[in-house]
Amino acid sequence: MPDLVIPDEVLKEAGLDQREALVEFACWLFAAGRLTLWSAAKLAGLDRNGIEDALLERGIPLYRLQSSDLAQDLATLARLGV
Repeated sequence: MPDLVIPDEVLKEAGLDQREALVEFACWLFAAGRLTLWSAAKLAGLDRNGIEDALLERGIPLYRLQSSDLAQDLATLARLGV
């Protein structure tokens, strides 16, 4: 499989260097549900805190809550009498 190559002129147009492009790519793959947090961090060359910061800077939530999560939380609150 060929390596992914982003032409320098495209990086320049985007205002990114190769490292910044890799972080962008990793963040948006995470946002799309294509990578786990740890895989995105490895791809971006960041530690956990670094990838979390990069995601938050881009407004990408770290956790994707499902409607079942809400239902569970509401049931727990009801059980606790809150």
